[in-house]
Amino acid sequence: MTWTREPHPPIVWSIAGSDSGGGAGLTADSGAAKALGVHLCPVVAAVTAQNSCGVSAICPLPVVQIEAQLEALAADLWPRAIKTGLLGSAATVQLVAQTLDRMRRDDPGLPLVVDPVLGASAGGLSFGNTAMLQALREQLLPRASLITPNRQEAERLLALPPQTHSLPELAARLREAGARAVCITGGDDLSTPAGQDLALDYLDSDLASGWLASPRLPARHHHGTGCTFASAAAAALSRGFALPDAVVLAKMLTWCAVRDGHAAGRGPGPVRARASFVLEPGAMPVMSFGPELDPLAPARWLHVLRYPAEPVELGLYGLCESAARVVQLAEAGVPQIQLRIKAPASDDALAEEIRAALLAVQGRSSRLWINDHWRAAVLAGARHLHLGQQDWAALRPDEQRWLLDSGIALGLSSHSLWELARARGLAPSYIACGPVWPTTTKDMPWHPQGMDNLAWWSLMAGRPVVAIGGVLAPTQARDCAAAGASGVALVRGLDSALATLPEYQNAWVSGRVLARPAQRPPQPSLAEEA
Repeated sequence: MTWTREPHPPIVWSIAGSDSGGGAGLTADSGAAKALGVHLCPVVAAVTAQNSCGVSAICPLPVVQIEAQLEALAADLWPRAIKTGLLGSAATVQLVAQTLDRMRRDDPGLPLVVDPVLGASAGGLSFGNTAMLQALREQLLPRASLITPNRQEAERLLALPPQTHSLPELAARLREAGARAVCITGGDDLSTPAGQDLALDYLDSDLASGWLASPRLPARHHHGTGCTFASAAAAALSRGFALPDAVVLAKMLTWCAVRDGHAAGRGPGPVRARASFVLEPGAMPVMSFGPELDPLAPARWLHVLRYPAEPVELGLYGLCESAARVVQLAEAGVPQIQLRIKAPASDDALAEEIRAALLAVQGRSSRLWINDHWRAAVLAGARHLHLGQQDWAALRPDEQRWLLDSGIALGLSSHSLWELARARGLAPSYIACGPVWPTTTKDMPWHPQGMDNLAWWSLMAGRPVVAIGGVLAPTQARDCAAAGASGVALVRGLDSALATLPEYQNAWVSGRVLARPAQRPPQPSLAEEA
């Protein structure tokens, strides 16, 4: 398994402290970087005296020594992302801010991930005095692409009393203070009933905001989790992943690293990051669509996380825009048919088309899915719906709960890692992955997923996956089946005579015989300009 075909891996700088116990700091950063296949340049900002039981001394390096390291790297090893951990002094914080400003004149999009290390999970000394806290607030928060505090660190940065604000409130305040995105990690937070069973982080960013949940692990060895999470996020950003996708990968890596932690001394041992994390379905989290946490969501998430859906054969999935076309596809024996009417002439015309389409599949083996127009579909008696993620997010909470409790089968679209995490959190009947190939049916910012991403979706979703986008030939349907998809959507591929359907069906069957689990990690799917 390899992350990249590039001759040279991306470079990430980590400006942080050393850990004499070999668990956190630059040691953990190096492990996370290796697991994501990036080259880490470790810039020592402070030396700590610590073991598995706690920290006994912190020795910040003189600023001139840190500056010399940064200048040497800038002349030869330019980074695609920078991560900061324990900086040791307010003067070092100021140096990092000034260095970043100079670098961003030539590289305006250079990401900065800030892990505001203010204490050690193993106990001992506090890492942040008043001057240090002020420097972090004034110098690094306004420059941070992503900040990854735990609850206690967020409260200290904001000078708030403990346990007086929710994680979404803390994240919003940190963004008001200047951070472009915030992920408050909750692996050590047991303050809520949901937190007893789930490790809940909260992400607030421009592209996506919501709760990220993984099963809580009964692991004792968790030293270095914060460093691992932040470094993994920086490494994923250096690979071109959109920020919410980078956070999903960071959570996956950290979850596996905690699970695989080991003893090294009398106290909590270090986590162990491994490259294999990215192909472990159990590591894939679920995600909410926003800050509101439905009281029923944690139980549903636990079920989704613990009990992946059984494999389902959906097969060919035809998309069309009229009831007349539904009749043709049903008569031809297409097993899944979606009625997708983009701009109905009127509500009455829409209702009539849906009723006619439902009538067309009565007594046949075809299953009819209605796209978007869920109210009209339900009133007409439809029991299978497909929604885009923006359509689902636009529903009122009571409408979402009704659909989830109604027994109506739900299919959801997804185009990125975070959208996959959100979709699977609803336990849908299937999740669409697209566009697999370039498509002209929709104007979207997404890169084509390709076979690697489709295979990864099929492995990680825990739900049936339907490949959609740009399928124009039977050989493509075969490739989708071989990648592990449960179904393949045909849009323009059906524009020709329906006589080609047997070729598609034969290709699909032959591909299913060749199917094998994903062998490669996912690739970024969102265009940078988006």
